[in-house]
Amino acid sequence: MTADHPYARELGDFLRARRGRLRPQDVGLEPGPRRKVTGLRREEVALLAGLSTDYYQRMEQGREVRPSDQVLDAIASALDLDDEARRHLFTLARAARRPAAVRTRRAPERVPDSTRRLLHVMGAPAVVLGRHLDVLAWNPLAEALLGDPATLPPARRNMLMAVFEDPATRAHCPDWETTALEYIGMLRSAIATDPDHPRATTIIGELSIRSADFRRLWARHEVRETVHGTKLFRHPQVGEITLTWDVYPLPGNPGPVLLVYTAEPGSADDERVRLLASLHAGQDRETRKAQAG
Repeated sequence: MTADHPYARELGDFLRARRGRLRPQDVGLEPGPRRKVTGLRREEVALLAGLSTDYYQRMEQGREVRPSDQVLDAIASALDLDDEARRHLFTLARAARRPAAVRTRRAPERVPDSTRRLLHVMGAPAVVLGRHLDVLAWNPLAEALLGDPATLPPARRNMLMAVFEDPATRAHCPDWETTALEYIGMLRSAIATDPDHPRATTIIGELSIRSADFRRLWARHEVRETVHGTKLFRHPQVGEITLTWDVYPLPGNPGPVLLVYTAEPGSADDERVRLLASLHAGQDRETRKAQAG
Protein backbone atom coordinates (compact mmCIF):
# COMPACT_ATOMS: atom_id res chain seq x y z
CA MET A 1 0.00 0.00 0.00
CA THR A 2 1.36 3.39 -0.98
CA ALA A 3 0.29 6.97 -0.37
CA ASP A 4 -1.41 7.18 -3.80
CA HIS A 5 -3.81 4.38 -2.86
CA PRO A 6 -7.25 6.09 -2.61
CA TYR A 7 -8.27 4.21 0.53
CA ALA A 8 -4.91 4.87 2.17
CA ARG A 9 -5.33 8.60 1.55
CA GLU A 10 -8.86 8.58 2.93
CA LEU A 11 -7.75 6.53 5.95
CA GLY A 12 -4.92 8.97 6.70
CA ASP A 13 -7.23 11.98 6.37
CA PHE A 14 -9.74 10.36 8.70
CA LEU A 15 -7.13 9.58 11.37
CA ARG A 16 -5.68 13.11 11.27
CA ALA A 17 -9.10 14.73 11.51
CA ARG A 18 -10.18 12.58 14.45
CA ARG A 19 -6.87 13.08 16.24
CA GLY A 20 -7.29 16.85 15.85
CA ARG A 21 -10.71 16.78 17.54
CA LEU A 22 -9.44 15.33 20.83
CA ARG A 23 -7.74 17.15 23.70
CA PRO A 24 -5.24 15.37 25.98
CA GLN A 25 -7.61 15.72 28.94
CA ASP A 26 -10.34 13.97 26.93
CA VAL A 27 -8.31 10.76 27.03
CA GLY A 28 -6.75 11.12 30.48
CA LEU A 29 -3.47 12.76 29.50
CA GLU A 30 -1.89 15.89 30.97
CA PRO A 31 -1.87 18.73 28.41
CA GLY A 32 1.60 19.96 29.38
CA PRO A 33 3.03 23.38 28.48
CA ARG A 34 3.67 24.92 25.05
CA ARG A 35 1.48 22.68 22.91
CA LYS A 36 1.65 23.60 19.22
CA VAL A 37 -1.30 21.43 18.17
CA THR A 38 -4.95 21.79 19.19
CA GLY A 39 -5.60 18.04 19.20
CA LEU A 40 -3.57 15.02 20.22
CA ARG A 41 -0.06 14.52 18.96
CA ARG A 42 0.74 11.44 16.90
CA GLU A 43 2.91 10.07 19.67
CA GLU A 44 0.04 10.43 22.14
CA VAL A 45 -2.31 8.40 19.94
CA ALA A 46 0.42 5.80 19.44
CA LEU A 47 0.99 5.60 23.21
CA LEU A 48 -2.72 5.13 23.92
CA ALA A 49 -3.00 2.47 21.21
CA GLY A 50 0.16 0.62 22.25
CA LEU A 51 1.91 1.29 18.92
CA SER A 52 5.19 2.84 17.92
CA THR A 53 4.97 6.46 16.82
CA ASP A 54 6.64 5.56 13.51
CA TYR A 55 4.04 2.89 12.75
CA TYR A 56 1.13 5.19 13.50
CA GLN A 57 2.71 8.02 11.48
CA ARG A 58 3.04 5.73 8.47
CA MET A 59 -0.67 4.96 8.75
CA GLU A 60 -1.57 8.65 8.68
CA GLN A 61 0.73 9.13 5.69
CA GLY A 62 -0.76 6.16 3.80
CA ARG A 63 2.59 4.39 3.57
CA GLU A 64 3.43 0.69 3.69
CA VAL A 65 1.15 -0.36 6.53
CA ARG A 66 -1.47 -3.11 6.65
CA PRO A 67 -2.97 -2.79 10.13
CA SER A 68 -4.57 -5.84 11.70
CA ASP A 69 -8.06 -5.69 13.15
CA GLN A 70 -6.49 -5.75 16.61
CA VAL A 71 -4.44 -2.65 15.78
CA LEU A 72 -7.51 -0.93 14.33
CA ASP A 73 -9.48 -1.70 17.46
CA ALA A 74 -6.73 -0.19 19.61
CA ILE A 75 -6.64 2.97 17.46
CA ALA A 76 -10.42 3.29 17.57
CA SER A 77 -10.31 3.14 21.36
CA ALA A 78 -7.45 5.64 21.52
CA LEU A 79 -9.40 8.09 19.35
CA ASP A 80 -12.61 7.47 21.31
CA LEU A 81 -14.56 6.62 18.15
CA ASP A 82 -18.26 5.86 18.34
CA ASP A 83 -19.71 2.76 16.66
CA GLU A 84 -20.30 4.41 13.27
CA ALA A 85 -16.84 5.99 13.15
CA ARG A 86 -15.27 2.68 14.23
CA ARG A 87 -17.02 0.84 11.39
CA HIS A 88 -15.86 3.53 8.98
CA LEU A 89 -12.26 3.09 10.16
CA PHE A 90 -12.42 -0.68 9.62
CA THR A 91 -14.04 -0.26 6.19
CA LEU A 92 -11.29 2.07 4.99
CA ALA A 93 -8.44 0.03 6.43
CA ARG A 94 -9.70 -3.28 5.05
CA ALA A 95 -10.18 -1.73 1.63
CA ALA A 96 -6.65 -0.30 1.81
CA ARG A 97 -5.28 -3.83 2.18
CA ARG A 98 -6.48 -4.64 -1.34
CA PRO A 99 -4.33 -3.72 -4.35
CA ALA A 100 -5.14 -0.27 -5.73
CA ALA A 101 -5.72 -1.83 -9.14
CA VAL A 102 -8.86 -3.58 -7.87
CA ARG A 103 -11.75 -1.46 -9.15
CA THR A 104 -15.23 -1.25 -7.77
CA ARG A 105 -17.99 -2.14 -10.25
CA ARG A 106 -19.99 1.01 -10.99
CA ALA A 107 -23.41 0.26 -12.39
CA PRO A 108 -25.69 3.15 -13.43
CA GLU A 109 -28.27 4.10 -10.83
CA ARG A 110 -31.80 3.44 -12.07
CA VAL A 111 -35.23 3.80 -10.52
CA PRO A 112 -37.53 0.86 -11.33
CA ASP A 113 -40.89 1.72 -12.89
CA SER A 114 -42.61 0.02 -9.96
CA THR A 115 -40.85 2.41 -7.56
CA ARG A 116 -41.98 5.41 -9.61
CA ARG A 117 -45.56 4.13 -9.44
CA LEU A 118 -45.22 3.66 -5.68
CA LEU A 119 -43.99 7.24 -5.27
CA HIS A 120 -47.09 8.65 -6.94
CA VAL A 121 -49.61 6.72 -4.86
CA MET A 122 -47.94 7.56 -1.55
CA GLY A 123 -49.68 10.07 0.72
CA ALA A 124 -46.38 11.39 2.07
CA PRO A 125 -43.48 13.39 0.61
CA ALA A 126 -40.91 10.95 -0.74
CA VAL A 127 -37.81 10.98 -2.95
CA VAL A 128 -35.45 8.36 -4.34
CA LEU A 129 -31.81 9.18 -3.58
CA GLY A 130 -28.72 7.77 -5.24
CA ARG A 131 -25.74 6.73 -3.15
CA HIS A 132 -24.21 10.22 -3.45
CA LEU A 133 -27.49 11.95 -2.49
CA ASP A 134 -28.58 12.65 -6.06
CA VAL A 135 -32.36 13.07 -6.35
CA LEU A 136 -33.36 10.44 -8.92
CA ALA A 137 -37.16 10.58 -8.56
CA TRP A 138 -39.77 12.31 -6.40
CA ASN A 139 -43.52 12.64 -5.91
CA PRO A 140 -45.72 15.77 -6.02
CA LEU A 141 -45.78 16.12 -2.23
CA ALA A 142 -41.98 16.12 -2.10
CA GLU A 143 -42.00 18.75 -4.82
CA ALA A 144 -44.39 20.85 -2.72
CA LEU A 145 -42.27 20.46 0.42
CA LEU A 146 -38.74 20.68 -1.00
CA GLY A 147 -39.15 22.50 -4.31
CA ASP A 148 -39.21 21.13 -7.84
CA PRO A 149 -35.98 19.30 -8.74
CA ALA A 150 -36.99 19.47 -12.42
CA THR A 151 -36.07 23.17 -12.44
CA LEU A 152 -32.42 22.13 -12.05
CA PRO A 153 -30.10 20.31 -14.48
CA PRO A 154 -29.77 16.61 -13.52
CA ALA A 155 -26.19 17.14 -12.29
CA ARG A 156 -27.41 19.77 -9.77
CA ARG A 157 -30.27 17.66 -8.36
CA ASN A 158 -28.39 16.71 -5.23
CA MET A 159 -29.45 17.07 -1.59
CA LEU A 160 -25.96 17.97 -0.39
CA MET A 161 -25.43 20.57 -3.11
CA ALA A 162 -28.84 22.09 -2.36
CA VAL A 163 -28.20 22.50 1.33
CA PHE A 164 -24.97 24.42 0.69
CA GLU A 165 -25.78 26.28 -2.53
CA ASP A 166 -29.53 26.95 -2.64
CA PRO A 167 -30.56 29.97 -0.50
CA ALA A 168 -34.19 28.78 -0.45
CA THR A 169 -33.23 25.38 0.94
CA ARG A 170 -31.15 27.03 3.64
CA ALA A 171 -33.93 29.49 4.53
CA HIS A 172 -36.47 26.67 4.87
CA CYS A 173 -34.16 24.69 7.17
CA PRO A 174 -33.90 26.20 10.69
CA ASP A 175 -31.55 23.43 11.84
CA TRP A 176 -29.37 23.92 8.77
CA GLU A 177 -26.00 22.83 10.18
CA THR A 178 -27.42 19.64 11.68
CA THR A 179 -28.94 18.76 8.32
CA ALA A 180 -25.70 19.58 6.50
CA LEU A 181 -23.71 17.32 8.85
CA GLU A 182 -26.21 14.49 8.36
CA TYR A 183 -25.82 14.70 4.58
CA ILE A 184 -22.04 14.98 4.83
CA GLY A 185 -21.94 11.94 7.10
CA MET A 186 -24.06 9.95 4.66
CA LEU A 187 -21.76 10.88 1.77
CA ARG A 188 -18.70 9.94 3.84
CA SER A 189 -20.23 6.51 4.43
CA ALA A 190 -20.85 6.12 0.69
CA ILE A 191 -17.32 7.03 -0.39
CA ALA A 192 -15.80 4.64 2.15
CA THR A 193 -16.48 1.87 -0.37
CA ASP A 194 -15.35 3.84 -3.44
CA PRO A 195 -13.45 7.08 -2.70
CA ASP A 196 -12.50 7.64 -6.34
CA HIS A 197 -16.04 7.45 -7.71
CA PRO A 198 -16.33 10.23 -10.34
CA ARG A 199 -19.64 11.52 -8.97
CA ALA A 200 -18.28 11.77 -5.43
CA THR A 201 -15.16 13.52 -6.72
CA THR A 202 -17.28 16.04 -8.64
CA ILE A 203 -19.58 16.87 -5.73
CA ILE A 204 -16.77 17.24 -3.20
CA GLY A 205 -14.59 19.22 -5.60
CA GLU A 206 -17.29 21.68 -6.62
CA LEU A 207 -18.52 22.29 -3.08
CA SER A 208 -14.96 22.68 -1.80
CA ILE A 209 -14.38 25.45 -4.32
CA ARG A 210 -17.67 27.27 -3.82
CA SER A 211 -18.54 26.88 -0.13
CA ALA A 212 -16.44 27.78 2.90
CA ASP A 213 -19.11 26.17 5.10
CA PHE A 214 -18.70 22.89 3.22
CA ARG A 215 -14.92 22.98 3.58
CA ARG A 216 -15.26 23.57 7.33
CA LEU A 217 -17.78 20.80 7.94
CA TRP A 218 -16.22 18.30 5.52
CA ALA A 219 -12.90 18.61 7.36
CA ARG A 220 -14.57 17.28 10.52
CA HIS A 221 -14.83 13.79 8.97
CA GLU A 222 -18.28 13.12 10.39
CA VAL A 223 -19.56 9.65 9.55
CA ARG A 224 -23.26 8.83 9.84
CA GLU A 225 -25.15 5.88 8.45
CA THR A 226 -28.38 7.65 9.30
CA VAL A 227 -31.64 5.93 8.34
CA HIS A 228 -34.10 7.70 10.64
CA GLY A 229 -34.59 11.13 12.18
CA THR A 230 -36.75 14.22 12.50
CA LYS A 231 -36.50 17.41 10.51
CA LEU A 232 -38.01 20.86 10.93
CA PHE A 233 -39.08 22.67 7.75
CA ARG A 234 -40.03 26.34 7.54
CA HIS A 235 -42.34 26.46 4.55
CA PRO A 236 -43.41 29.85 3.11
CA GLN A 237 -47.02 28.73 2.58
CA VAL A 238 -47.90 26.62 5.63
CA GLY A 239 -45.32 27.61 8.25
CA GLU A 240 -43.18 25.24 10.32
CA ILE A 241 -43.60 21.48 9.89
CA THR A 242 -41.75 18.84 11.90
CA LEU A 243 -41.60 15.51 10.08
CA THR A 244 -40.10 12.12 10.79
CA TRP A 245 -37.93 10.77 7.99
CA ASP A 246 -36.93 7.19 7.25
CA VAL A 247 -34.68 5.66 4.61
CA TYR A 248 -35.61 2.37 2.93
CA PRO A 249 -33.16 0.51 0.66
CA LEU A 250 -34.22 -0.32 -2.88
CA PRO A 251 -32.92 -3.23 -5.00
CA GLY A 252 -29.23 -3.03 -5.86
CA ASN A 253 -25.96 -3.21 -3.95
CA PRO A 254 -25.25 -0.44 -3.37
CA GLY A 255 -28.56 0.82 -4.69
CA PRO A 256 -30.79 3.85 -4.44
CA VAL A 257 -32.83 4.44 -1.30
CA LEU A 258 -36.35 5.71 -0.70
CA LEU A 259 -36.50 8.69 1.69
CA VAL A 260 -39.98 9.25 3.14
CA TYR A 261 -41.21 12.10 5.36
CA THR A 262 -44.20 11.36 7.62
CA ALA A 263 -46.20 13.05 10.39
CA GLU A 264 -48.22 11.62 13.24
CA PRO A 265 -51.78 11.09 11.89
CA GLY A 266 -54.15 13.76 13.14
CA SER A 267 -51.34 16.01 14.39
CA ALA A 268 -50.91 19.68 13.49
CA ASP A 269 -47.96 18.68 11.29
CA ASP A 270 -50.16 16.15 9.47
CA GLU A 271 -52.74 18.86 8.85
CA ARG A 272 -50.06 21.15 7.44
CA VAL A 273 -48.88 18.41 5.07
CA ARG A 274 -52.47 17.91 3.88
CA LEU A 275 -52.84 21.66 3.38
CA LEU A 276 -49.59 21.75 1.45
CA ALA A 277 -50.81 18.90 -0.77
CA SER A 278 -54.07 20.77 -1.47
CA LEU A 279 -52.28 24.02 -2.27
CA HIS A 280 -49.84 22.27 -4.58
CA ALA A 281 -52.63 20.43 -6.40
CA GLY A 282 -54.43 23.75 -6.92
CA GLN A 283 -51.29 25.35 -8.29
CA ASP A 284 -50.82 22.42 -10.66
CA ARG A 285 -54.38 22.81 -11.98
CA GLU A 286 -53.83 26.52 -12.57
CA THR A 287 -50.55 25.83 -14.35
CA ARG A 288 -52.17 23.26 -16.64
CA LYS A 289 -55.04 25.62 -17.45
CA ALA A 290 -52.60 28.40 -18.31
CA GLN A 291 -50.59 26.07 -20.55
CA ALA A 292 -53.74 24.78 -22.25
CA GLY A 293 -55.04 28.32 -22.81
